[in-house]
Amino acid sequence: MAGMALALVVTAPAVAQAKPTKADRNGNTTTVARTSDGRAITNEAIAKEVTAFWTPERMASAVDLDLAKPAGATEAPSGVSKPGGPAGSVAPMQPSVASDDVGTQLNESAVVGKVYFTTPGGGGASCSASAVGSAKRRLVMTAGHCVHQGAGGQWYSNWQFVPRYRDGARPFGTFVAYTLTARTAWINSSSFDEDMAIAIMHNGGNWGLKVVDTVGGHGLRWNWGYNISLMTALGYPSNLGGGESQYYCQSGTWHAGGQQIRMWCNMTYGSSGGPWLQEYNDANGLGYINSVVSHGDNPGNGQFDGPYFDDDIKSLYDFAEGISPA
Repeated sequence: MAGMALALVVTAPAVAQAKPTKADRNGNTTTVARTSDGRAITNEAIAKEVTAFWTPERMASAVDLDLAKPAGATEAPSGVSKPGGPAGSVAPMQPSVASDDVGTQLNESAVVGKVYFTTPGGGGASCSASAVGSAKRRLVMTAGHCVHQGAGGQWYSNWQFVPRYRDGARPFGTFVAYTLTARTAWINSSSFDEDMAIAIMHNGGNWGLKVVDTVGGHGLRWNWGYNISLMTALGYPSNLGGGESQYYCQSGTWHAGGQQIRMWCNMTYGSSGGPWLQEYNDANGLGYINSVVSHGDNPGNGQFDGPYFDDDIKSLYDFAEGISPA
């Protein structure tokens, strides 16, 4: 996770700080996505360079981000829960193109995938993420620590999403980030209460389309309470399958302290950023994102935490959708 020391394989020059970075009054921060040599990824040609950069060898050597809580990360006092607003939802979206991909299974959704990026030190790293439905159909949701190092750190570069990655295969191709967004509380303070991020993607994949047109998008829910009877988490944990295929866990959730929720799950490193889903449908691989994998105090001990999705995630979602190209 952001802030920890990683033994990363050097694959590219150190990234230049992605500027300009802009913040809004509602606690959201954005930056243009960049290559590791600091160029803005503003057109298809540069996006294709990023896809070409991530060779099978570089993807295989990418290090899964740590799931342990690093020193300096913050959260609200354990006895404080965030006041709730009215519950809201965004509906899941089906893809607009047919695919000859194999049928979905409980632990494998086409909407979920691996993300790869270059760290400021020049090494490759990876997390999990998922597409989320929106009118512009370009959004991919993950954890804040999967786009930015947190307090005192920098944005990651060469950011790409590979939906339903499996053992080196890219059945839908890859999508490269156009813009990265995160909550300002993560950027400035490494706040686990707001360890959430959304990437806005270029057209890409096997058909040159938008990501949600290609694979579909999960729905989104906020202000649904800390205690959910059944949540399904999906991701690419290194302790199960070496991070080469999707795994899942299911559990109820409860208040973990601060503005976070907790569930039982034995997935560890690499599952960071993967979605926690209400009403997951294994017939179509879609559900409602209600948190993302953030951290565990003792990864692998059977539980981990995610940010409670309240008005903050709705603000970030609206912010990302508002600055997304049509």
